[in-house]
Amino acid sequence: MHSKFVSSLLFSTLAFLPLPSLAQKDATLWLTTPDRSALLAEQSPKLAFSKEAPSGQIIDVDSAKTYQTMDGFGYALTGGSAMLIHHMDAAKRAALLHNLFTTEGDGIGVSYLRLTVGSSDMNDHVYSYDDLPEGQTDPEMAHFSLAPDETDVIPVVKEILAINPKIKILASPWSAPLWMKTNGKAQGGVLLPEYFAAYAKYWVKYVEGMKAEGITIDALTIQNEPLNEKNTPSMLMLDSEQDDFIAHDLGPAFQKAGIKTKILLYDHNLDHPAYVLSILKDPEANKYIDGSAWHLYGGKVDAMTQVHDAFPTKNIYFTEQSINDRTGATSMNVAHPVARVMIGVTRNWSKNVLLWNLAADPHAGPHTDNGGCGGCYGALTIDGDNVTRLVAYYVLGHVSKFVPVGAVRIDSNDLDTLPNVAFKTPDGKEVLIVSNPGDTPQNFAVRSKGKAFTTSLGAGSVGTYVW
Repeated sequence: MHSKFVSSLLFSTLAFLPLPSLAQKDATLWLTTPDRSALLAEQSPKLAFSKEAPSGQIIDVDSAKTYQTMDGFGYALTGGSAMLIHHMDAAKRAALLHNLFTTEGDGIGVSYLRLTVGSSDMNDHVYSYDDLPEGQTDPEMAHFSLAPDETDVIPVVKEILAINPKIKILASPWSAPLWMKTNGKAQGGVLLPEYFAAYAKYWVKYVEGMKAEGITIDALTIQNEPLNEKNTPSMLMLDSEQDDFIAHDLGPAFQKAGIKTKILLYDHNLDHPAYVLSILKDPEANKYIDGSAWHLYGGKVDAMTQVHDAFPTKNIYFTEQSINDRTGATSMNVAHPVARVMIGVTRNWSKNVLLWNLAADPHAGPHTDNGGCGGCYGALTIDGDNVTRLVAYYVLGHVSKFVPVGAVRIDSNDLDTLPNVAFKTPDGKEVLIVSNPGDTPQNFAVRSKGKAFTTSLGAGSVGTYVW
């Protein structure tokens, strides 16, 4: 057939095909209320955009102004969490993991995990990967073994990876092996300088060992809460020590081994930004550092913006916050933690949000003795095969279900009465999370690209709007 005829026929056919609509799509609201009458529930009808000028409170969303790209949202899969999940009936475990790690049906799309390197305080006992009898040392890591994680942690992670192979994983230690520490004990103590090189080898062994299991460690923090000596286990690590360890031991060891795992500083509260700034000012350490990691048990969330503004090429991460509201079956405080953590943290440059313990038993266990957290219930209570979803599940789900990896935070004006944050997803959707932490209902409009819809949120409610 003549090529000109084919082109003419194709053009004629295309001329009758419907063109894609450029009109603004209606917005869908997903709602959670404090009386639990709606739990991350899709509302109907949809909210229609209009060209009419809105009045009253207005949230303006501007997708032309962009901020950080998101790496994901999730929880810490502590050893205790992994043990409870692994001991579930296989079919019920699979159903739970699909609910957590996909967005299918009512799934919440968790896209980031934090693993503990050795035990945390949410394990039933203390261990590292190179435990030795008192008085013995192993600077060459001849006795290193991931065996303690092979019972529960590694099998559960592998099952999660089978569901979501792209999930990002952060690793954090609560302590170095006890023989490396000044006090030789699980709680407190300091890493002895003569074992800095050995501890770097320990890290190389860990990252390579997990890789051999099919588990890629995307990023690590060098020490969980380096200014907290009260957990069991725990270890003090001042900024000068962390600086020295990165610059002269961990950074060069990773470079020599060809390890691309990101090195993150600090991993503690927002009340000591000077800790991070002092290390980033050292060019010897700075060249190995991807960014800094933060918790919000102390300090103000805008400390992350302070560090970002001082070192804008270094990334910001949020790696832990415990949300433990257990006010019963008929009410829950969801608006305040969404406003403070999910919205506050992402509005201050963090590329992720990780909440603390994924799961605990009905007694907030398992945890270590004399320094374990006795109130860290986490997102789920697991009692045998029975799962109860707590407030931290919905707090994270209001963002993780709708904001995938690769989404970009976009501009929105933050109202005192309606804290909010907006994102644009890789497939072009816009997502707005709004919290009403106040005691009265709030009416407002959302405006984007010259059109707006009107809506309302009851006292203590959270809404995620998608269009």
